[in-house]
Amino acid sequence: MSFIDSRAIMFFVSGFICGTPILAHHSHSNYATTEYTHLQGMVTEFHWINPHTWIYIEVLGSDGQSTVWALEGPSPTELLRDGWQRDDVKIGDTITVRCHQLKDRSSGCLLGFVTPEGGVEKEWD
Repeated sequence: MSFIDSRAIMFFVSGFICGTPILAHHSHSNYATTEYTHLQGMVTEFHWINPHTWIYIEVLGSDGQSTVWALEGPSPTELLRDGWQRDDVKIGDTITVRCHQLKDRSSGCLLGFVTPEGGVEKEWD
């Protein structure tokens, strides 16, 4: 094989490797993904950002105390692809969610489904 042939092969291989999207993601092993937690609360913060969207809701407990829950969602691009719009959830809205709570039982969840105020439950995953 000549020097020019090996350079052409290396050029082709480099172009293939660099042109192939990398599909990497971290694990959700910190969430109890075999069960759903049901919550209803008022949206206190909403972050439509990459790599994950975040919704914070204030949930009133049976003891009358409120707790803020951090709810992790997919990227804005994934949500747009699934029919969600940025303004479907707003600060001050009361929403209902089904989510996978953190295994340590602290007030954090991986979102599965969201029911916006006055809306219908839709997947947020």
